[in-house]
Amino acid sequence: MAEGALPGGMPPADRDLAGYRGTPPDPAWPGGARLALSLVVNVEEGAELSIGSGDERNESGPETGQLVQGAPDPCMETHFAYGSRVGLWRVMDVLDAHGVTATFSCCARAVAVTPDLAAAPAARGHEVSAHGWRWEMHANMPEATERAVMARTVATLAEHAGTRPVGWHTKSAPSVNTRRLLLEDGGFLYDSDAYDDDLPRLHPGTRHVILPYAFDTNDMRFRPGQGFVFAEDFSRYCIASFDRLMAEGGRMMSVGLHLRIIGRPGRIAGLEQFLAHVAKAGDAVWVAPRREIARHWLKRFG
Repeated sequence: MAEGALPGGMPPADRDLAGYRGTPPDPAWPGGARLALSLVVNVEEGAELSIGSGDERNESGPETGQLVQGAPDPCMETHFAYGSRVGLWRVMDVLDAHGVTATFSCCARAVAVTPDLAAAPAARGHEVSAHGWRWEMHANMPEATERAVMARTVATLAEHAGTRPVGWHTKSAPSVNTRRLLLEDGGFLYDSDAYDDDLPRLHPGTRHVILPYAFDTNDMRFRPGQGFVFAEDFSRYCIASFDRLMAEGGRMMSVGLHLRIIGRPGRIAGLEQFLAHVAKAGDAVWVAPRREIARHWLKRFG
């Protein structure tokens, strides 16, 4: 086949598939820690797409696996409500019991409806960061709409958390404009719209930090068919990742949590087991909110 007849094209020149090329920089984590651990609690309850909330459709991936079209879905709504009614308090109590601070990545519509979702974590010393207005991806979102979404998200979270968010994470796919709009806003220190590394990096030519997130060390895998069934499934997988990264040294690890998922009574032990294992590492691990990791990275490499 002639070269001109090949299907498709080539990845754009600014898509970095090589990364640190096997020689990552030394992050020099505080206290000589071998690993920076970021616990991210995703807060989405009340921000899920719901006809009952006036949205154009219901959330397409409900916990029940049954999609209701063209009518309100009270079943789905109550699954989400478990997180705000019960899960929030159970998760915060576990974090407090282990003396660790997390990043609560909050959808602003959820916080507007239930201010405790941001106010309570902030009062306990956790970071409140931005997870959009509704719980939706931004791919194909018109630029003017996305600007409005960011502005309303920042204002709402600042009002209820007491300080404006400095971090952003889009549900799934951002738009082609998302990071540029974050830079233009001027108040964001970092975003987590990347899944491609075990270390942060700077967006080229800027002081904006990209903190990679992870879908594997994540309680979302408790959803049917995603691999986790028992609490021990979550803890075993996260512990295996933690031990590997600790052995390598000079890495960052993200663990994703959801109030309505890990906050269930049969699953919360998975988080407790993981945190008990982390505690055995002592000062060799730095457990920190994402804003602190981003500030450290910027100070060292910015």
